[in-house]
Amino acid sequence: MVEGRGEIVGGPKKVLVIGSSTGYGLSSRIAAAFGAKAATVGVFFERPGAEAKSATAGWYNTVAFEREAKAAGLYARSFNGDAFSDEVKQEVIAAIKEDLGQVDLVVYSLASPRRTDPKTGDVYKSVLKPIGETYTNKTLNTTTGSVDEVTIPPAEGDDVEQTTNVMGGEDWEMWIDAMLQAGVLAEDAQTVAYSYIGPEVTWPIYKNGTIGKAKEDVERAQVALDAKLAPISGKAWVSVNKALVTQASSAIPVVPLYISLLYKAMKDAGSHEDTIEQMDRLLRERLYNSDPLPDEAGRIRIDDWEMSPEIQSIVAKRWEQVTTENLAEFADFKGYQAAFLRLFGFGLDGVDYAAETDTSVGVPSLS
Repeated sequence: MVEGRGEIVGGPKKVLVIGSSTGYGLSSRIAAAFGAKAATVGVFFERPGAEAKSATAGWYNTVAFEREAKAAGLYARSFNGDAFSDEVKQEVIAAIKEDLGQVDLVVYSLASPRRTDPKTGDVYKSVLKPIGETYTNKTLNTTTGSVDEVTIPPAEGDDVEQTTNVMGGEDWEMWIDAMLQAGVLAEDAQTVAYSYIGPEVTWPIYKNGTIGKAKEDVERAQVALDAKLAPISGKAWVSVNKALVTQASSAIPVVPLYISLLYKAMKDAGSHEDTIEQMDRLLRERLYNSDPLPDEAGRIRIDDWEMSPEIQSIVAKRWEQVTTENLAEFADFKGYQAAFLRLFGFGLDGVDYAAETDTSVGVPSLS
């Protein structure tokens, strides 16, 4: 749980997190387990380690999560595989039936560059492009720390369709359809998928770009799932989250510079949150509160502090002024770098990075 906030009263008790090894998915699992004392099932696609080769960071995240969950007396079971596949869906559903009976919350937090359609075998690939015209703006070279200009050509051919097939709402629907058919969703079960909107400066590459079209399809799926969940008094949500340093966000041009400026403004204002604080607030104050405070489109907005007029005014002004030379004055690039390194387990206090370690350690529930 977030320090000092206590247990989430009336929170979820049996939770499935699809995309559980990094970023918002991992933090959702942590917030549910340690904030609400929930049993959790996690699904991810990570590479295990071997004697001479490290695993991916998400693998070690899951190892650490399961160890802490066991120490706290909490149920945790994980599945490593292609969450888009029918096989993984059925394997997870069978485990839920066997161990938990039903779940009362399903978090959908997948971010992938490609997806294989389980029905047709077609492979779709997502792209990060504007739609209609070439987009040029400032960006941050996160290797050199220089503020440069980036030009991104527009989407062409079936780029929008491909991206929507990967990052849209179809697979979320497939998961919920399969779980409803199997009877593993509890009465009043909720499901939530994550999205982002951001300020106008990012819209050409995000909200109004190919990824934005995919997120529109997630909102379409939310409406469809609401109807499907109605017979069990369930509810589907889209949660619009804050811009943070994740593996997904770091790959989007323009966004690292915006995040660096945002971090500076929000830290100065005392309103900065990381992924765990965001997910704790989502569960504690929105999903398991009497009023989730949806916006006019029915979305939960926990990007509200980011999008406050005061913060956005500061960021917009500094966006116009920022250069390589004044980056340290206007932006928290050091904070961005530190957050990025922590995604992969580096830059942590109290860790001896020269010490011998077992790179082939296994996820306990997969052993």
